[in-house]
Amino acid sequence: MTNLISNRDARRVFLAKQGLCAPPNRALTKAGLLQLIQDIGFVQVDSIGTVERAHHQILFSRNQTYRREHLTELLEKDGALFEHWTHDASILPSTFFVYWKHKFRREEQALIERWRKWRGEGFEAAFDETYERVLNGGAIMAREIKADGHVSGGWWNWHPNKTALEYHWRTGKFAIAGRTNFQKVYDLVERVIPAAFHAPEVDYDQFVDWACRSALERLGFATSGEIAAFWDLLTPQETKDWVEAHRDELCEVLIEPALGGKPRPSFAFADLPASLDAHAEPPARLRVLSPFDPTLRDRNRTERLFGFFYRIEIFVPEPKREYGYYVFPLLEADRLIGRIDMKADRKAGTLDVKRLWLEPGIKPSTGRLEKLEAELDRLARFTGVEKVVLLDGWRG
Repeated sequence: MTNLISNRDARRVFLAKQGLCAPPNRALTKAGLLQLIQDIGFVQVDSIGTVERAHHQILFSRNQTYRREHLTELLEKDGALFEHWTHDASILPSTFFVYWKHKFRREEQALIERWRKWRGEGFEAAFDETYERVLNGGAIMAREIKADGHVSGGWWNWHPNKTALEYHWRTGKFAIAGRTNFQKVYDLVERVIPAAFHAPEVDYDQFVDWACRSALERLGFATSGEIAAFWDLLTPQETKDWVEAHRDELCEVLIEPALGGKPRPSFAFADLPASLDAHAEPPARLRVLSPFDPTLRDRNRTERLFGFFYRIEIFVPEPKREYGYYVFPLLEADRLIGRIDMKADRKAGTLDVKRLWLEPGIKPSTGRLEKLEAELDRLARFTGVEKVVLLDGWRG
């Protein structure tokens, strides 16, 4: 029997799995922060600081007592977290490192072939030299070994040593020991990741089982393609094979879409339909999400579950943007109700709100606007500016 899960229940399940149903003002210790990241799986890293860097805002949106220094300690002192790639650069629990070793081996030859087309023959010439430099000289940033006469041109024109540093990081020989002004500091993986995490090995079957099982746990329900995409560790065929091999643990569910239409067949662990009532209601408060929030990473899933079409328009020419350069989604309870364009002016000490767009059918009631103002005040304090400024025409 295939179970139909209502759109409301589906939203609640997914938001709970993404850490957005817990009380956002509960005291968050460093151990609690590590558990939060473990629960949601990954926190994407991005350099854009229009209001706050993505990883900080992702965590703040889940708990307003989050402290940046705890994340730094877990990453740079405790070795409890590490930075690497899922579908994007992300912060991950170091307990996952053993599974990423399979990713490193898979990527090694693919990177060589892809980067050879990009950089040309002989681009590997600096690999050994760069490895020896870090082995004997310790942690380093790319700018400290920049090739003489090289003219930087962004990621497409890395100097040979930068290419080597990235290659050794992407294939698991180096790790990110920290960041200075958001620039990576590279070191040997064994000097960054504790041996308890980097030394063990798991076999192929254990790797596939973990990658599928842990993805489905964090999604609540998913197609095989969504399971494969969550970590970006497996091929779609590997995920399909896992689903077929574990049918006795899974059930088929139909997920009601937000805007009507045909329910989407998905898989879930067999206990999900009976446990729907146990999922907590999301807090009623309104929250500003990072454009890189993991809840939004799969844009198609976001649209199906929430009826909310969202794209980042950073690379869209300004005259063609529908909303703005870096616009933040707004979550109220279990609904995505709109988006807001704003920027922190740190010299002036203000959070400047340029424009608010509410979704069709969402009214700008007094209570809703009060909740938005309260959230903007919280975000301003977290960002380190003194006040929120609502610019002329912000309501549209």
